[in-house]
Amino acid sequence: MTNKNFGFGTQIRKSPYFDSTVKWGATGFSVYNHMYIPRDFGDPEQNFWNLIEKSILCDVAVERQVEITGPDAYKFTQLLTPRDLSNISIGQCKYVLITNNEGGILNDPVLLRLAENHFWLSLADSDVLLWAQGVAVNSGLNVNISEPDVSPLQLQGPTSKDIMVKLFGESIKDLKYYWFKEFDLDGIPLIVSRTGWSSEFGYELFLRDGSKGNDLYEKIMNAGKEHGLQPGHTSSIRRIEGGMLSYHADADIHTNPFELGFDRLVSLDNDIEFIGKAALKKIKAEGIKRKQIGLEINCEPLSGPNTTFWSIKKDDNEIGKVTSAVYSPRLKKNIALAMVNIKNSEIGTDLEVETNKGKFTAKIVEKPFYDPKKKIASN
Repeated sequence: MTNKNFGFGTQIRKSPYFDSTVKWGATGFSVYNHMYIPRDFGDPEQNFWNLIEKSILCDVAVERQVEITGPDAYKFTQLLTPRDLSNISIGQCKYVLITNNEGGILNDPVLLRLAENHFWLSLADSDVLLWAQGVAVNSGLNVNISEPDVSPLQLQGPTSKDIMVKLFGESIKDLKYYWFKEFDLDGIPLIVSRTGWSSEFGYELFLRDGSKGNDLYEKIMNAGKEHGLQPGHTSSIRRIEGGMLSYHADADIHTNPFELGFDRLVSLDNDIEFIGKAALKKIKAEGIKRKQIGLEINCEPLSGPNTTFWSIKKDDNEIGKVTSAVYSPRLKKNIALAMVNIKNSEIGTDLEVETNKGKFTAKIVEKPFYDPKKKIASN
């Protein structure tokens, strides 16, 4: 299929893998971090089965990197996040939150430590490059903050390890969950991490030379042919099953970490300094007024993810909103992440959800909905 109907312009960037994704069947795109991201390779349910049964290759070049270097890079990076970074090793990744002065979440990136004073923030969809550069101006710290020529691909699913062994050799099996290594794949410079936005076993390949994007994509697809690899897109079904957040949907600048149950990512009881510490201490002391919960919605299978926030009611009073909802063909249930007031957040509570198809009953259940210990991704 040609791209004549895509309506692309020059003000939004294309990924280094763009031509390959179109060649391999991408028929729909959306915008994320001011870039086009392929969102449609056909039936989303088939994409889900491809992911959990074999593997898929996803263009996630939209996960832009904020690179922090300079003599004070460690100190500055700690200033951006409430998570204690004192134990992050070179070669290790950590899931972190970026908070503002009111304790609101600006982003939930994966942090990579490349050297003593060299970090990447692998971003969700918000302008943290501008935030970090602004914070640096009056920080008094000696840092350099830029966006490097780095574009990730995600290879996710149970056969991804076999594909990676074919590409990189047996030693790739030694790469531990949330760690990374540098590689040169036939002249293509990469950092490879055991991470991904899928809740499945997988890898992210951070390309460090955008001119080699299509070469890398084709190389991986060829290596994966015998292992059932399919081109794909990040699966809303699987990420909601796994309780993974989508920034702007399940969290935003008005959401604090405690509402999401992310207490472990906030260090208040030591002397590290970070933006929002005083506000988060106050929020913790006063207690949260709302909380993220998991929902099962009792209606016919949803035809796709929700495209608006759905109102949640209890006894005809509005008490919150559905932030992400989808039908899981594996669980044979409509599952959702939602934000509700704390008084109505207990497991087992019956609620009413106003969807685009009408009003339906729902029940609060445990989340994540599948593999709650994340054994699949971390094994």
